[in-house]
Amino acid sequence: MTSPETAKVLVVDDNEANRDLLRRRLKRQGYEAMVAEDGFRALELMAEYPFDLVLLDIMMPGMNGYQVLEKIKADPELRDIPVLVISALDDIESVVKCIELGAEDYLPKPFNPILLKARLGACLEKKRLRDQEKAYLEKLTTEQKKSEKLLLSILPKPIAERLKQNPKTIADSFDDVSVLFADIVGFTKLWSRISPTELVELLNEIFSGFDRLAEKNGLEKIKTIGDAYMVVGGLPIPREDHAEAIAQMALDMQTRMAQFNRGDHEPFSIRIGINTGPVVAGVIGTNKFTYDLWGDTVNTASRMESHGIANTIQVTEATYERLKDCFNFERRGVIDVKGKGRMTTYLLLDRRTKCP
Repeated sequence: MTSPETAKVLVVDDNEANRDLLRRRLKRQGYEAMVAEDGFRALELMAEYPFDLVLLDIMMPGMNGYQVLEKIKADPELRDIPVLVISALDDIESVVKCIELGAEDYLPKPFNPILLKARLGACLEKKRLRDQEKAYLEKLTTEQKKSEKLLLSILPKPIAERLKQNPKTIADSFDDVSVLFADIVGFTKLWSRISPTELVELLNEIFSGFDRLAEKNGLEKIKTIGDAYMVVGGLPIPREDHAEAIAQMALDMQTRMAQFNRGDHEPFSIRIGINTGPVVAGVIGTNKFTYDLWGDTVNTASRMESHGIANTIQVTEATYERLKDCFNFERRGVIDVKGKGRMTTYLLLDRRTKCP
């Protein structure tokens, strides 16, 4: 129960003798008491101080107790404060009206001191329990928000919502997306020269910058694998300009790496590969699950990266055909691609100032 040392009670009564009597009794019982001579002053004090209980008279000039009670219960900041009505009106209609308006209890005047003490204790105990419940719900809401934020850092929002509604395997086919793989050239050689902590910090700085670029371009980061980075455009929400967005992401990544290399550390090169086509995307497993992509389009995008040249963006002919009107390319020519044979590839150079 709320202890007398912390309970703050407001007495609202237009009769000075009644206010003084109640204040003295409250102080003798250990409560902190304040008084208001009318409803207007009561609402002013309640807006200023955090009361635990209000003792409210009904028959007051200007604003009667019913009106005060209505305003208290209509205010989201005040409605949880219990109100104990103490009034000379002892007819059943008055009692019922007060209870219907939200009063915690009703005590007729002249009041019995022992009964007043019991009603005070009961009202404050209910307030304590309500405060406890409110604090628990607020904590629960905070934890739910943390969990939601963590879930959304792992899965796209539409996928997370589907999993919450129906936690089963998700597998969706997408006819047209663009997939990008990027790899930091020579990064693994640093393992023998700097500490693991420094290495991870460098990688985190680079990939955090890539994450911001993915968000800026409206793309979906899929995962990191060691020092490789994978992002896709066109899912889980389809978009027609996914190839353009992925191409812009690749150019932005090159710019980001150039900025990063101005720091006081060993400079890095980045190799990027892009392909466009159909994929299957989904979530499998029950532990440590992740959103991933499958299909030949994904494998070919990976090959574009691994068979690429440092500090260049290599794309397939399918991607080139989608981008050639708005981006400038250099034809690399036909190369041998592991698992694919001979393929014609192009190097993305920059974006044109104007598109046809």
